[in-house]
Amino acid sequence: MSQPFNAEAVRAEFPILSREVHGQPLVYLDNAASAQKPDAVIDAMANQARTAYANVHRGLHTLANETTAAYEGAREKVRAFLNAPSSDTIVFARGATEGMNIVANGIAERIQPGDEIVLSVMEHHSNIVPWHFLRERRGAVLRWVGLTPDGQLDMAALEAAIGPKTRMVALTHMSNVLGTVTDGQEIVRLAHAAGAEVLLDGCQAAVHLSVDVQALGCDYYVVSGHKLYGPSGIGVLYGAPGRLDALRPFQGGGEMIEIVETDRVTYTHAPHRFEAGTPPILEAIGLGAALDWLGRFETSEVAAHEQALYARAADQVQAINGLTLHGTAPDKGAVLSFSLHGAHPHDIAQLVDRYGVAIRAGHHCAQPLMTHLGVPATARASFAIYNTEADVDRFATALDKARTMLL
Repeated sequence: MSQPFNAEAVRAEFPILSREVHGQPLVYLDNAASAQKPDAVIDAMANQARTAYANVHRGLHTLANETTAAYEGAREKVRAFLNAPSSDTIVFARGATEGMNIVANGIAERIQPGDEIVLSVMEHHSNIVPWHFLRERRGAVLRWVGLTPDGQLDMAALEAAIGPKTRMVALTHMSNVLGTVTDGQEIVRLAHAAGAEVLLDGCQAAVHLSVDVQALGCDYYVVSGHKLYGPSGIGVLYGAPGRLDALRPFQGGGEMIEIVETDRVTYTHAPHRFEAGTPPILEAIGLGAALDWLGRFETSEVAAHEQALYARAADQVQAINGLTLHGTAPDKGAVLSFSLHGAHPHDIAQLVDRYGVAIRAGHHCAQPLMTHLGVPATARASFAIYNTEADVDRFATALDKARTMLL
C-alpha cells in the first residue's frame, strides 16, 4: 500500500545525501545519469551477501536454493512493475545497453542489405550504436526522424519514415536530454501496421511514468536498474511473448544451454537463453528491493512532485541572461537541459560543484541530438524523488554565481 509522499522523509532514507561537497550540503541533480540508493537497497544487497549467497539455479544446497528464490523473486517484481504477462518475458542483463545489444544481435541474421532501422535524432548512443553494427555488418539502412521546434518527436516524419523495408523502429520512451515523452502506443501502431517490430528505450520513462508494456504493445522494452534507485550492473530486457525465443543467443556459456555435445549444442528458452554464465545476482536482488521501495509511493504523486521541481527550476533559470532551455515539449519529464551563451557546459558544471551542486555536462551520449540542437554539449539538471525546493533554489543561486564568474 502506498504511503503519503514527503520529500524530506524520503531524502532521509538516502545516506549519501547527508554528506557535504566542498563544505556545502550535497544537492544531487544528476539523476538522469544515475540515481542514488536508499538504505533499503543497500541493506538488501548486504544482507543477501552476509546470510544467503551462492550461485543460482544449479545448486541443490540450502544457500543456492535461497539465493535462487531471491533472484527469481526479483524477476517477478520486475514483471509486476512493467505489467509483463509472465516472468519468462523478463531477461536480466548487465545493463539496458546489453539489453538493446541482445535484440540487435538477435535479429542480425534476418537483416538483408537495404532493410531499414528507424531511429530518432534524440536517441541515446545505446540505442544507436547497436543498429550501426547492423549497418556496418549487414547492410542495414538507418532512417532518422527529426523533432518539432519544442523537442517533440515529429510523428508525421515518423510515419513517412516507416515503410515496407522497415524491420525495427527503435525509439526512446523519454529523452534523457530533453525529457520528451513519446507516444509509445502510436509508435507501435505505425510500426506494426508496416510489419516492423518496436523497441522502446524506457531507461528514463520507467523512473517517472507508470509503464505497462502490454498496453504499449511494444515488442521489446529496456530498463536500467541504476536509474531506478537500484544498483549498477543490472538492466532488464522485456520481450513480448514469442519474441525472445525468436532471437539468436547473444552470449554462450553456462545456464543458456539445453544440451552440449562435442558436435552440437542446443539452447534453452527465454529468459535464461540470454543469461549466460553467473548473472548479476546481488544486483538483481538490489533492483527488486528498489522496486519494492519505490512501490511504497503513488507514481502520480512522485511525478507531480518532480514536475513541480522542474517548473520551479525552469522559472528561476530563465531569468538568467543568455540562458537557453533545450526541450519544452508538453508533459515532458523533469529534465532541464540548457546552454549559457559564452560559457562551456563543462565550466558551468565545475563551478556549481564548488557550491555542492552536482549537475551533468556534455553530450549526454546523444551526439546526433547535439548536432540537431546546434551545440557541442549542454548542461543538465535532472530531478528525482528525493529532491526538494531547497535543492532547486540552491541550484539556481549557484548557476547565477557561475554566470557572473564566466561572463
